[in-house]
Amino acid sequence: MSIDVVQLLKPVAKIAAEAGLRIMEIYATSFAVEQKDDASPLTAADTASHHIICERLQFLTPDIPILSEESASVPFTERAQWKRFWLVDPLDGTKEFIKRNGEFTVNIALIEGHEPVLGVVYVPATQVCYSAASGSAMRHEPDGTPPKPIATRPTSTHAPLSIVGSRSHGGAAVQAFAERSGSHTFIAVGSSLKLCLVAEGGADVYPRLGPTWEWDTAAAQCIVEQAGGQVVATDGSRLRYNKESLLNPHFLAFGDSHRDWLAYLS
Repeated sequence: MSIDVVQLLKPVAKIAAEAGLRIMEIYATSFAVEQKDDASPLTAADTASHHIICERLQFLTPDIPILSEESASVPFTERAQWKRFWLVDPLDGTKEFIKRNGEFTVNIALIEGHEPVLGVVYVPATQVCYSAASGSAMRHEPDGTPPKPIATRPTSTHAPLSIVGSRSHGGAAVQAFAERSGSHTFIAVGSSLKLCLVAEGGADVYPRLGPTWEWDTAAAQCIVEQAGGQVVATDGSRLRYNKESLLNPHFLAFGDSHRDWLAYLS
């Protein structure tokens, strides 16, 4: 069964915004922080957003299964049969949420054949929404103005390079990558906002040389790719989804495919 992914963008963005509103309601309280089995933090906002998104997606597309960070225990034997599914991070950047710096997002992606074909990234603190599907990538402002197309930028038009990296997960490998790239500036940002910054031409490259999960990257990968960029593993292969292990390999997200970004890895 074929579906029109472009027609799904508006209702999915609305779902993300509804989840974002609930997240901000909890953000304004003295919320508690729990620890998951992998020692990562969990708040009531993660759980509330998960329930809103899953309930709304099930109503919107009852035949499409959902894999969310907060319900990721679906066996691979079952997942392997899925030709299409929703991949959700109900609150990407829980550490930033806890720090109250506003750099957290709601990520919703539609995966077909191991590839993200629709992506919505909503920023609850600013109400900005990024969306992409079928060759189009857009940024939506909260003031109701028409959405604006976004695109990655060529590195030949400016210097130094702008490298974006994690606010909470740095490391020596990223520092070494930056030094090998030559003259550069470094921007520290939380959550999938790093990928969105590459997609809209605010940064040139995002080297992620540490662990991430599939739900961390799928929606924003779609946005980067539809804006003209790429998200590739360190062997140059495109990041893929619904693997037996839901961990991503280390990867690079970049806008200008004419530069040999892999050369800066070693």
